[in-house]
Amino acid sequence: MLNFFKKNQDESNNTLSVTSLACLLIHAAKIDENYSTKEKKIIEETLVKLGVDEKKILDIMNEAEILEKNSNQILDFTKEAKNLKQDDKIILIEALWSIIYSDNNADMYEASLMRRLAGLIYLDNKIVGAIKEKIKKNL
Repeated sequence: MLNFFKKNQDESNNTLSVTSLACLLIHAAKIDENYSTKEKKIIEETLVKLGVDEKKILDIMNEAEILEKNSNQILDFTKEAKNLKQDDKIILIEALWSIIYSDNNADMYEASLMRRLAGLIYLDNKIVGAIKEKIKKNL
């Protein structure tokens, strides 16, 4: 897979992009007001899948948690997700559904978030639904 983060970007833009995606994942984890260690692990693993150096994960997570806490909307975070390649968008959506179903339940706020995100990052609802079913099946 071609790595979105390692191609033609300088270090500061790369960090900003990664941090925005981490914020989006953290937002999904916090939407049910239960931000668990399991969810943090899913986020960290996803960032690694997207090409983030494991040595930088803790710093990115700390910064993203602060940014997400101080933000009142997800649009800032989805800007970077729109620019991902299709394969990386799928990795992101798999992570989001994994986070949502990490407690074996998806409430109405989580489901609403996923519907909005599918549109905001230009990913077909059929793909998002298929990923959801795959994640639920693997529970």
